[in-house]
Amino acid sequence: MATLLQQYHAASTTEISNVLDDIVNAPPFSFDESSRSELIQSLLKDLKAAKRISSKDAALALLAVKTLGKNPTGSQVLGTAPNLSILLGLVATYKDDPEASGEALRCIANAMLLIERARSVLLTKEVNGGEICLALLQKSTTPDQIFILARILFLATVSQSPFIASLVEEKRQGNTVIDLLGSKLDLLLVALLSGTKMAKEAMVDVLKFVFNILMHYPKMGDSNKVIGENWNSKLDPILPPLLRVFHSLPPTSPAPVAAPLTHVIHSLITIPVNASLRAEWLGPTSGSSSPPSAPVAVPGSPRRGDSTSSSGGSNSRTQSPTRADTTSPKPSTLDRALSVLSAGRRSLSRSPSPIPPSSWNKGKRADTLLRAYDLLNVALLHYFPDAVEADDASVRERIKSEGGPNSDSLDDELSPLVVLITRLCAGDGDARARTREWLVPADLDRSAAAGPLEQRPDTLGRCIRLMSSVYHARLKDSIGEMFFAMCDSDASTMSTLLGYGNVAGFLFNKGIMSAPPAPEPSETGSSAAAAAASLPSDINPITGTAQEVRPPDPEMTPEEKEREMEKLFVLFDRLERTGAIPPSQNPMRKAIEKAQSAPNLPDEDDD
Repeated sequence: MATLLQQYHAASTTEISNVLDDIVNAPPFSFDESSRSELIQSLLKDLKAAKRISSKDAALALLAVKTLGKNPTGSQVLGTAPNLSILLGLVATYKDDPEASGEALRCIANAMLLIERARSVLLTKEVNGGEICLALLQKSTTPDQIFILARILFLATVSQSPFIASLVEEKRQGNTVIDLLGSKLDLLLVALLSGTKMAKEAMVDVLKFVFNILMHYPKMGDSNKVIGENWNSKLDPILPPLLRVFHSLPPTSPAPVAAPLTHVIHSLITIPVNASLRAEWLGPTSGSSSPPSAPVAVPGSPRRGDSTSSSGGSNSRTQSPTRADTTSPKPSTLDRALSVLSAGRRSLSRSPSPIPPSSWNKGKRADTLLRAYDLLNVALLHYFPDAVEADDASVRERIKSEGGPNSDSLDDELSPLVVLITRLCAGDGDARARTREWLVPADLDRSAAAGPLEQRPDTLGRCIRLMSSVYHARLKDSIGEMFFAMCDSDASTMSTLLGYGNVAGFLFNKGIMSAPPAPEPSETGSSAAAAAASLPSDINPITGTAQEVRPPDPEMTPEEKEREMEKLFVLFDRLERTGAIPPSQNPMRKAIEKAQSAPNLPDEDDD
């Protein structure tokens, strides 16, 4: 039986489509290395010559090339400069055939994914693939086209290269790559909200491309710089479109924080909260310090109070005006979580619909800190309902069921979100004050009735429990840094507000080996220290809660004392008789002998 390679060479122009179908559907082991390489080379040669393969079969032939290229051997053939040039030429040749041009681009993307060397080959002058793909991206308007072009450019910028510098510093058709990416994000946001196919995937890869630029460009010339240091103002224009996406993406299920939102957050945490960008981050004026909105009623369910969405413990302000009847069905954790997020979104946009990108061009600014805090609140409520422990097995089971068999930690999902809140707190005093007010408000119920801070079924309790987590190490450290930034990076304030016992491990890792003294009212130089100094004097410095004052036990009457003495005498006499204690160790016998040997004293009434 002839091999597929032999069949392809022997096929006429009318038979070639059947052979191409056979190649696409053939099992991977149908080709050895040499036949796979030869077949790919033959297909590319015939596609370029446009003789044996007609234009109507071009998409099928390129699909066959892509199928053969999914094997590393095939990708090595595709990843050479001549073949990458042929594929890019075919993209131009079939520009009016989206299916054929798309398959050619996918052949390039697969080769770059599997063969690292192909990423640098694409950027050589011989191929000039980076510039060609960037020009194509500028003209692309459909999510499918944007997706594959963004994937190629993302792979081409995984490592530092002069190409990244040219993207930022050089203008193409009057715009830099920052301007281009901002416009694509706005375009894809509208497409995603309207349910357009492939919009989500395209946005994810555009955001990956954005992240590469934000991570690498500021470090050009100094690889020792870390993310967020030495920011370059040429990248400033990317912040508004990123924030538009951050505020406008709808809730996801079952995981409250998922792609593309996670990719937006990764890009945002590379951008500093400095003086020049503060207005974009937080608006020109200080935001309200009121806490996030309380949960709203779940459709189809009666309204109910949910103290778990508030950081104020048993604060009455978090209670809903009416409570559900005890026989009513209880909403699921995710339903309640999405209700919280919906309430937060309404408080931001003043409407139940997402914030349209055009509103940002009219001077409106959504509350970035509140949005981030709402997302964190929702996610913690979803994964740690009620007062469940951070390392409880049920938490890991939920993460695996929602994130796949290889997922057992929330580090990748939630740590960047916590880092974002931390950066906002570190860069702005008002953000620190608002975060403190939400987590440890001045009227926080610290009484014994409210329970220890670390056991409460609210955001504060969940965060404190995570600080002792074993399974979520990065999230644990991130929450500690958020608390520290919220407290003006002052260990004394942090220890006083949260209780030294809850933060001792974090402070130990920072080199603080013992509990720092509480701030004195006369020495407070910040609002956080002032808040700590204003706590009542009966707050236990270890637990952060009020110490319970127990009333003294009532004095026993002479009759009660006599009965207790009789019980003790019987008890020790029984122990002595059974040999449990020797007679010399019986305290009751010792007391009687001592009383008998004491001299007689006159009564108090005698003169």
